[in-house]
Formats: sequence, structure tokens, C-alpha cells
Amino acid sequence: MDRIYVTYSYFGEDPKSIADLIRVEQTIEFPFELAPSWIQDQVVGKIEEITSSDKSSYLITISYNPDVAGGELTQLLNVLWGNASLFPGVRIVDLKPPSSFLDKFKGPRFGVSGLRALFKADSRPLLTTALKPMGSDPATLAEMARTLALAGFDLIKDDHSLANQPWATWKERVTLVARAVAEANEVTGGNTAYAPSLNLPFDQVKDAAYTAKELGAGALLILPGITGFDSLRVLAADDSLALPIQGHPSMLGSFVISKNEGISHGVIFGTLMRLAGADISIFPNIGGRFSFSEEQCLDIAAKSRSELGKLKPSWIAPAGGMTLERIPEMIEMYGKDTALLIGGALSRGNLANNAARMSEMVRAY
Repeated sequence: MDRIYVTYSYFGEDPKSIADLIRVEQTIEFPFELAPSWIQDQVVGKIEEITSSDKSSYLITISYNPDVAGGELTQLLNVLWGNASLFPGVRIVDLKPPSSFLDKFKGPRFGVSGLRALFKADSRPLLTTALKPMGSDPATLAEMARTLALAGFDLIKDDHSLANQPWATWKERVTLVARAVAEANEVTGGNTAYAPSLNLPFDQVKDAAYTAKELGAGALLILPGITGFDSLRVLAADDSLALPIQGHPSMLGSFVISKNEGISHGVIFGTLMRLAGADISIFPNIGGRFSFSEEQCLDIAAKSRSELGKLKPSWIAPAGGMTLERIPEMIEMYGKDTALLIGGALSRGNLANNAARMSEMVRAY
């Protein structure tokens, strides 16, 4: 029988006891010995393997019957990490769902090949950036977007912190920025897409996505740490919306920064982002203002691109304090299926000149 395999690392003593605790807690949350035998056999998770290289930490692989997740992303997250998130020393380091479960999800609508076709980028990395800073009025942000679109950027997203603030309300900002990008596309003959941030109250997210499309937005920015991974899935799977989606890491950092607890970088920003339907997964690059290591970043890249049922591979967007000078290094590290995201550094000096320089550098590859 196909099963969902989850590998947990455990820093502590008596790994068999914690493994038994996890497999029961993550399924029935009920005294194992009191459960009917068929529930013990078919519903409770099974310990597949416990290994250790140093006897101070362990790798525990537990498999779950896919039926316990009910074919839904929300319950999958609950099974993987619900109450186990309350146990000290426990961390998810790998996730392997079976094809029978993955087939219930659409994953990225466009993925690598789809965005290459959309942006006429046959072999190069994508050019992406963010509109900043918060406090700028809509007209200023629109002119910034126009400059970037004229330079040939593929995607221009709102900074994730742009929401519905009084100095740039959501609808006015989206209206003016989308119009400026469309006007620039008419000049260049290009296909730059603007991705407004849907950092909004949950009951407004879906309507805002439709409004953004009506106003001319060509993509969307979703913050699954704020509005939930399933909000990303719903929008990505919506055939009447059908827009590329970028997934942002805001509020997901607490899952990954501890060595001993949480969920691994690759599972959060690779597997789960992709399962939910992000065409591009944004994450902090090595050497920026955050603390991700090269190993962690490459794990995200691997899980964004490796086989995952029939789901398309997704783009990665390593970001966070990147500069033009680092473009060759980033392409060397991650390859060409990378959305190069440089934000604030483009405003050091002349924005138009810096944007043109970045465009030339990336297209040279």
C-alpha cells in the first residue's frame, strides 16, 4: 500500500518512545492500547526505521496511511506536524508522499517550462524585483514599475509588506502599477507581469485575486505563512484565475531556523510550496542578511526541481540583500532555472541604469 513517508530528526534520548508518541499523536491522539485492532493496524502511523550516527541524535522514519490526510493539504500538514510541533527536539527533515496522494493536487500551474514560454525566456534565468519601500505613494511605485518594465524585467512584485496602508491603499496601488506596466509593455513589446501582494485578511484574499486580474495584474504574490498554504493552493488551482504565483517566506522562518526543531528548509520552501502550487518559491539566499547556509539553499533548489509525482518543477528565487555583482555567482550555484530577485540594491544610484544593467547581465547568460 502506498504510504506517506516522513523522516523526523530527534535530539534526545529514547528514540523508540518518541517515535511511538509521534505516530499515535499525529493520527488518533488516543491511548493506542484502547483503540480497536483495525485502527491500530490501519490508522496509526508505523515506525519504518530508526537510525543514528552519533547516539545523540536520531533519524526516525514514520509512514502514514494516506487516508489519514483525507486528500487535503490542510490535514496533511496536521498529520505531518500538528501536535508533533509541540515536542522539543523533533524536526521534519524529509517528506515523500506517494503518487496516489500527489495526484490529488495540481501543483504549480506553469512551473519552469510554463514561465519560460510565458516570458519568452528559452534558456536564461528570470528577472524579478520588488517595489519598495513601504510609505511610497501609488504614483511613485507605478513609475518605479514602469522603469523596471521598460528595462525588460519579467516579474515585478509588490514588496510583501505592501498591504492596504493609508499612503498606498491596495486597490489604488494595484490599479496604477498594473496600468504603468501595461503601458511599458506596449512600448517594448514585452510581457512583464506585475504581482500584487495578497497580504490581506483571509476573507478578502480570493476576491482580491480576481480584482487584481481585472485590473491588469499578470501574477500574484502569496504569503502562505500569513494566509495559509491552502490559500495558495486554492488560487493556484483556480482555472478561471490562471495566474503565475510567487510564494513568499514571510513568517515561515520560525519553522526552519532551529537545528533541533521545526521543518527543514527543503520541505517548507521546496516540497510544500510546490505541492501548494507556487510557480516560484522565494527564500533567503546564502550571504544575504539572513542565515541560510549553502546546503540549506541547495536543498530547497533540489526539492523544487526533483521528481514529485506528476507535479511540475517550480522556479526558485533566492533573495534577501542580493546585488548585481552576485548574479554570476547565483547562476553558477543554482543554474538557469532561477528567478533572480534583486530589490533595494537597484535603487542605489540610478534605478533605470541599474535595471538596464541587470537585464543585460542576465540576458547575456
